[in-house]
Amino acid sequence: MRVKTLLKWLEHPLTRGLPLDDPRMTELHGLVIRSKAFLSRLYAEWYARLANWLPRVPNSPGKLLEIGSGGAGGLIKEWVPDCLTSDITPGPQIDLVCDARHLPFADGELRGIVMVDVLHHIPDVEIFLAEAERTLQEGGRVVMLEPWNTWLSRFIYRHLHHEPFEPGHDWSFIGLGGDGPLTNANTALPWIIFERDRSKFENFFPNLALMAVELDYPFSYLLSGGVSFRSLVSGRLFGPVRGLEKMLRCLMPRLAMFAVIILEKREGRP
Repeated sequence: MRVKTLLKWLEHPLTRGLPLDDPRMTELHGLVIRSKAFLSRLYAEWYARLANWLPRVPNSPGKLLEIGSGGAGGLIKEWVPDCLTSDITPGPQIDLVCDARHLPFADGELRGIVMVDVLHHIPDVEIFLAEAERTLQEGGRVVMLEPWNTWLSRFIYRHLHHEPFEPGHDWSFIGLGGDGPLTNANTALPWIIFERDRSKFENFFPNLALMAVELDYPFSYLLSGGVSFRSLVSGRLFGPVRGLEKMLRCLMPRLAMFAVIILEKREGRP
């Protein structure tokens, strides 16, 4: 009861009292990110980090696409100006309304797909991965930042987070949460696919090579308050907090809250 009371008090004024699946929530999350100095710097680092993983192909005809852009308010364009923004619902920063399971692109039309905190919200994730495999050109990449399953994150995601966290579940999460775009999720899904069931992933999607899983951010997102709560620290402390996290890199398998995950399309893998 005390934890629930504290979380209620910490709710951000812009989103307080709104159901998570309220249509206004997506746009409000973008406003929250821009209004909080610490969180804004964290998102800036996330996007800069993902942008560095995108294929650098001068004069390439391949397009770049971000899936689930609404929650971040189209921030990707500050680092990748030619990236198309998309979401499942329309919004002021959205170039394209589409479902990640049915991408409106031809085979090999994309050279990169960007996702921030999105994969674990996609029902029938196998269909999305097949679409990524189909639409990416050879050498194209899916670059994403997702929650991860560690000793610390298990406690946080189970007790202090609104989304279901079920690491023992299968790839489908229908029935775990609500039926809306934010409550329908399994926060453990990225870990399930790329760690617990990695051999299954490799068998199902032999042309999508798992290039990297970089574990990080044990404290920074919590201290930022995320998109739902007030920031617990000043934006001026972002540098010191990130410095501490980097010093603890060897402990990330136990402490990390997130992972940067990189997939690359490689034709003709055995």
